[in-house]
Amino acid sequence: MHLSDRYPIIVTSKMAACSDFYVRYLGFEVGFAASWFTWLTTTDGSATIAFMTPDHPSGTPGPEEFSGTGLCFELQVADAAATFADFTAKGLTVEYPLTDEPFGQRRFGFHDLAGLWIDVVEQIEPAAGYWDRYAAR
Repeated sequence: MHLSDRYPIIVTSKMAACSDFYVRYLGFEVGFAASWFTWLTTTDGSATIAFMTPDHPSGTPGPEEFSGTGLCFELQVADAAATFADFTAKGLTVEYPLTDEPFGQRRFGFHDLAGLWIDVVEQIEPAAGYWDRYAAR
């Protein structure tokens, strides 16, 4: 199987507001928009996401709105500290502060308007020996 793209579709009554949020604050562009569906992508195509209204006519997924649990959208960046500074300078609320994690990520996080957890991460060196206890034996 060869994939030409991969993206989650978040069902939400806040489709237009979510689309605007991703465009205004996260650097996404609208690749396709309709009254009940919008598909967003980054300029370089490295990330895509879609939003769809609960009353969409397409069939699946069902009309249930995203509940906000069980899904994390990772946005990997080259410099999480600079991204954090840019994000907070725009006045947006961060729920998980910029943190260097022992498992090898510098990250911060927040929820989008649909309740999806956004985790902005930079890969860094893990703490010495951190992964030893998790290595397959």
